[in-house]
Amino acid sequence: MMTLVEADGRLLQRIVATTPLVAHHGLSPGAFAKYDAAQAKTAWAIRHRRRFALMQADELLASAERYDLTGRLDRQLVTICGIAAVLDHGADDKGNSYRAVLVEQLLEEAARDGADLALFSQAAGPMSPVPDGFAVVPTTDVELKVTESSRYGAPMTLVRGGEDRDLQAIAAMGHARADSFRFHLNRDADLIKHALTRRRLLAGLGLTGAQQLEFVIAEEGITAAAYIAISVVGDRWTIEECGDRDPSGARVGAILQALIAREPAESRPAIRGWLPPGFLPPQVTIASASPAPPLLLVRALSSRVRGLQLAASEVVYWRNDLF
Repeated sequence: MMTLVEADGRLLQRIVATTPLVAHHGLSPGAFAKYDAAQAKTAWAIRHRRRFALMQADELLASAERYDLTGRLDRQLVTICGIAAVLDHGADDKGNSYRAVLVEQLLEEAARDGADLALFSQAAGPMSPVPDGFAVVPTTDVELKVTESSRYGAPMTLVRGGEDRDLQAIAAMGHARADSFRFHLNRDADLIKHALTRRRLLAGLGLTGAQQLEFVIAEEGITAAAYIAISVVGDRWTIEECGDRDPSGARVGAILQALIAREPAESRPAIRGWLPPGFLPPQVTIASASPAPPLLLVRALSSRVRGLQLAASEVVYWRNDLF
């Protein structure tokens, strides 16, 4: 008989030790164990993140992470069960996966707990097939080109590294930007810090110089007025999230110009990411755009939720929100 249990102690160590290399985010097994333990200690994760295992007696069959989230759908507050890192640790005699069984049991438990909908995150890459009852939350991959001064100088914008004291202002920018869209997460300062911590851990625990995180603020006085978080791998920049009190996004564009101007002799980076619909700094043009892979899926869990056929223009979701 299969049972769903919350994983801690030795069972959690066993899950981490048997996690397939493909799910290590490019880290070595030892570094992945440190990454998993460290991200679990953030203030947000302690309250909102749990690990579950599907067991048959003492045999570990599958595991997953569950996140307790809130968001807005059609301006209504909704409680959300986030599911991520769904992994097989065993298979039956015919080689069948246990992931679907685990996901269904997690959803049944979440529905009993009062969750309105479920989000299924595939940050490590799309899982095939799509779990039953889920629809893709559409997002768009864009490649950006930043306009530079012919003098290759930095704009007159004061920028600095982001700090914890900036997180409340960043959360406020996000709420203001997302309020008019049909669907978005409620991202408070603790959730934003958790997401940035995960990116920092991946950069710090990976091979030296293989990846870094740029978390940069443009400020007015001593208050953050705009920010950007970028993962840098070689000459590829990925915008994980950004925000600006100015609806035009001009400060975000100025931050990008300032970052590029630090190395005027270097070749220009390829800049990619997801941007909220209608958000395009005046210093930036879209070189190309295409539908993103199905990395985020959604499913209704209660009768309160109707009309989950979302269009990309109705959703605000950052790459940093993929758990």
